[in-house]
Amino acid sequence: MDKHYLTPLLTPQSIVVLAGDADAPDTLTPQAGQLQANLRAQHYNGRLTFLDTHTSGTLADLAQAQADLAVIALPPAEAVPAMELASRIGCRAALVLCPGLDGAQIAELQRIARRDNMHLMGPNGLGLQRPALGLNASMLGPLAASGPLGLVSQSGALTSSMLDWARSNAVGFSTVASMGPHPSVDIAQVLDFMANDPATHSIIVYLEGILSARRFMSALRSAANVKPVVVLKAGRRPAGNEAAQTHSGAIVGSDDVFDAALRRAGAVRVRSFVELFSAAKCLASRYRPVGRRLAVVTNGGGPGVLAADWINEIGLELGRVSTETASALAPQLPPGASLTDLIDLSEEATAAQYRAAIEGASRDRQIDGVLAIYSSKPGGPADEVAQVLADARNKVSKPLLACWMGDASVGQARRVLDGAAIPSFRTPEAAVGAFGNIASFYQNQQLLQQTPPPLSALAKPDVEGARLVIESVLAERRKVLTEMESKTLLSAFHIPVTNTILARNANEAMMIATQLGFPVALKIDSPDITHKSDVQGVALNVMSGPSVRDTYQDMVERVARLQPGARINGVTVQKMARAQRGREICIGMVTDEPFGPVIMFGAGGTMIELIRDRAMELPPLNQFLARRLIERSRVAETLGEWRGAAAADREALERVLLRVSEMVCELPQLREMDINPLILDENGVVAVDARIVIDHVPQAAGMAGGSYGHLAILPYPARYEQLLPLRGGGEYTIRPIHPGDAQMLQDFVQALSPESRYFRYVSSMTELPPAMLARFALIDYDREMALVAVLKQRTAAADGTIVETERVIGVSRYVTNPDQASCEFSLVVADDMAGKGLGTRLMEAIMQAARDKGLTEIQGLVLASNPNMLKLMRALGFSVKAYPDDPDFRLATHAL
Repeated sequence: MDKHYLTPLLTPQSIVVLAGDADAPDTLTPQAGQLQANLRAQHYNGRLTFLDTHTSGTLADLAQAQADLAVIALPPAEAVPAMELASRIGCRAALVLCPGLDGAQIAELQRIARRDNMHLMGPNGLGLQRPALGLNASMLGPLAASGPLGLVSQSGALTSSMLDWARSNAVGFSTVASMGPHPSVDIAQVLDFMANDPATHSIIVYLEGILSARRFMSALRSAANVKPVVVLKAGRRPAGNEAAQTHSGAIVGSDDVFDAALRRAGAVRVRSFVELFSAAKCLASRYRPVGRRLAVVTNGGGPGVLAADWINEIGLELGRVSTETASALAPQLPPGASLTDLIDLSEEATAAQYRAAIEGASRDRQIDGVLAIYSSKPGGPADEVAQVLADARNKVSKPLLACWMGDASVGQARRVLDGAAIPSFRTPEAAVGAFGNIASFYQNQQLLQQTPPPLSALAKPDVEGARLVIESVLAERRKVLTEMESKTLLSAFHIPVTNTILARNANEAMMIATQLGFPVALKIDSPDITHKSDVQGVALNVMSGPSVRDTYQDMVERVARLQPGARINGVTVQKMARAQRGREICIGMVTDEPFGPVIMFGAGGTMIELIRDRAMELPPLNQFLARRLIERSRVAETLGEWRGAAAADREALERVLLRVSEMVCELPQLREMDINPLILDENGVVAVDARIVIDHVPQAAGMAGGSYGHLAILPYPARYEQLLPLRGGGEYTIRPIHPGDAQMLQDFVQALSPESRYFRYVSSMTELPPAMLARFALIDYDREMALVAVLKQRTAAADGTIVETERVIGVSRYVTNPDQASCEFSLVVADDMAGKGLGTRLMEAIMQAARDKGLTEIQGLVLASNPNMLKLMRALGFSVKAYPDDPDFRLATHAL
């Protein structure tokens, strides 16, 4: 049960090939001929059997052909019978390389796979390669070199090009999977395999589309948590939805949302094939996340300035050495060298001077990475400087990139750099862009670590009241809320709004305005008008009662003329917001297909669609995510002291974003929303206008993920938090794990006795390896759950003060099995807490979480030599039986 469920497909120990008669090549399809040649071209580290479906044989012959994986490359008419044969001989996975299958044949292949629990890859891809196994079950050309890079792609042509490039750039792969469109085993599942594969250190994904945002995000977050993941997506669509009923819907494109999803998943997106190659070079060099400060060491001012320009263009920082480093370097460099911004060594720089500059910059705490640029010149030390970088490669802990400018004269130098696995580029811009990808990975990892609950720590909103408003609107068969209804929803979530009153006639408007105080704003109220300004349905700074009466009459007549047939409820009256130097902000949300709700932030006002200032984030938000969302917008530059205006109240703005996140999480009926404008100044924020579009909750979204099935990222499940008495005195908390628990989890494992660690991990390790620790602490609550028992304790610090600390004293978890109906559990309790009822409480809690998820069975392996665990399982009603695959274990199962 420790093996990944795709092991039979991607790490098969035996393969049966159903691709025709190898002794009669004229009868083979082109795919079958190429496949057989590729399989035989190298030694496969397993048993390989070729079976001709046209020859007769006995049942004993078929039994000998039993294998983990069946590879099928036959004419379309023979694909389904071959799949049936593969099932009969006990294959647990099938790779189908049969182009030209129709929809009915593909559906039948998938039906057989579901019936017999087989993992089906294909039929529209070009196969897979596992270089370390000597396995080339593909039509992608020769087997790639073995290496740490995983590649999964929805394009066979691009995959072939990647492998061709890799052969000439010394890049090797752990896994290559060409999926094709809409496979049964999809990209999310292969990503999950690569995340758990110790031979894969970095992952590249080429994507054309996804079917399930939740599954994709779950797998991508899991993979990016432990390994760098770079994604190239084709089919970018511009913003501009003609059917949108809000400004947010009009300016947000599906590509914007995809960017936001990748950022939140901790992955890096590249936008071109060339950029993907650059990222592959850096990933193959195993560079890890860093900051954004890149130092440039160069022997030419021009190339250095080009690098500095591009650093500024893509939002990086030019790394400048500290005063101490500059003082230490200056005596070792040429007289004409400059250390002010660039580390410009001048044209006379020697290899020794490059060495001094690179080593000095790499040790400087103000530097996150180093780019060495060499401009070739006749007789220059291009090769010697390259060798300096190669020698420094293992001594430098920060990313080291190279740009050797020129062609024939620097060919040998580039080979030296490639041999040392130093990413080398032909232009400064490409090198800087590659470093930008590494830096983006670092930034996005911070977003990945955030696991907000659906409701913030602010005052509890009136969720039920908001739902009643929505239900009443839907009961009237309307989908667009009026301004009054929209502001009622905002008020239910404690978002400040202007006092707005609906007037049904001119005299009523005049009386309301007099009571509110002048000046006032008047706005047409109609469920049929999306943008009031477009029909001259807004009047600002109206100063007197008679003016209000006349403006009301003129506005109603004008709107009726400009938009005949529009239902007019009246005119809303509100006091003008008094902020003299307030900033106009827009906060909105749109619903994307397939990622669901997305929160938008940017500049507001009537010119929002022209300015197109938009920053995106997937809900739920916490304060960290809200702050980063604001920082990514252009309007953020105006929130400090700006042109004589005092700094705006950012905390008030962050609170509104948290409230909007709560709305999006708790109200799945929301489809689009505009709060535009929000007026923000040093005294706070107020929503002046709002428009909300709703609809009934789709049945699929309502069923998936409980109350939050409409979200691509499941919120932190705070509902499982409970405070319990500890047998013998005291109390402890059981709650879902979150990334901040990583160090406590490591301390817990280190404090276990060797026997307890062995019982849990079947290993003699004394602590969790970093990748395992990251995977255990940051989980996707959609497909797994981990509950920690936390004990608060008071200890004396060195200065005698009493400090309250937390300690993990037990962990239970489950992981959903591929059948999506059952799960596998694990449990471990601190040795000094044995006999206090923790194990029972943790198991009951994790079983309830699995039950709430809709799972029907929980199971786990227990060592036969662990009598206390076996006793607990029986006491909880588990069925305990021998495990047929290993006599040292017992299989414990319980129906949920």
